[in-house]
Amino acid sequence: MAASRKFGIAWLAPGEDGYPARLATLDDAPPLLAVRGDVATLMRPMIAIVGSRNASGAGLKFAGQLARELGEAGFIIISGLARGVDQAAHRMSVESGTIAVLAGGHDCIYPPEHGDLLAAILDHNGAAISEMPLGHEPRARDFPRRNRLISGASLGVVVVEAAHRSGSLITARMAAEQGREVFAVPGSPLDPRAAGTNDLIKQGATLVTEAADIINAVAPIMERPLMHRAREPDSEPFESDPQTHDRDQIIGLLGPVPIGLDDLVRMSGASPAIVRTVLLELELAGRLERHGGGLVSLL
Repeated sequence: MAASRKFGIAWLAPGEDGYPARLATLDDAPPLLAVRGDVATLMRPMIAIVGSRNASGAGLKFAGQLARELGEAGFIIISGLARGVDQAAHRMSVESGTIAVLAGGHDCIYPPEHGDLLAAILDHNGAAISEMPLGHEPRARDFPRRNRLISGASLGVVVVEAAHRSGSLITARMAAEQGREVFAVPGSPLDPRAAGTNDLIKQGATLVTEAADIINAVAPIMERPLMHRAREPDSEPFESDPQTHDRDQIIGLLGPVPIGLDDLVRMSGASPAIVRTVLLELELAGRLERHGGGLVSLL
């Protein structure tokens, strides 16, 4: 705790002032959230903006424009401090307030060159949050965990440029599973960086060409009372480090024929948390395809 105080970290639990109200409604809400910056910012309505790390100039400009206009309308922008779209959204909402969600501990900023951006966020009444302890270097599996915080704390997720199998599409899927609004900015069919966002629109995401599209869509949601779900003791969604035996067994059960999570749990004997983690690892590696009804297959 002494190290936390040195970094100016406050630890918040669900139900405490400052713990994001919408995040607290999730079954897998972190039992403790490490917060730096202005805790009051976490109590304001949030919109997530995510997208390609290798975004086009036009994509970066539009992400920044959305962030600025949403900030002017009273929304806090929440994103992952990554390169590309995340960076543009944070930069253009520093003055109005923005929240950076970290995949590692507060002393393990990724990417390292965004330390100055994070400092600017904290200097302007923004905040940074993490569920990881100090000293935790982010690993590949930590980014999907972080993404669920981005989507879970927000009213909705806006995806600006995402190729097929982009991590931003995982965030959009998590948002849909959490009952959040999913927004997508359309792009040219000839640009592979827009393939994922165009697919989201085909699947029912709200098409966005201006900030008003987002504001109008979330206005009715803000008037509804939040429904808090009872949490079960062992409802953690991910396992930090599945054993090699479990991983190999789960992968061995996968094939070209779609199969459900419950069947994988039953046949492998592994916990749901381990199965979800292995599936996320495969998805990030581009080896997994998701189908309707919660089914998955191996590519």
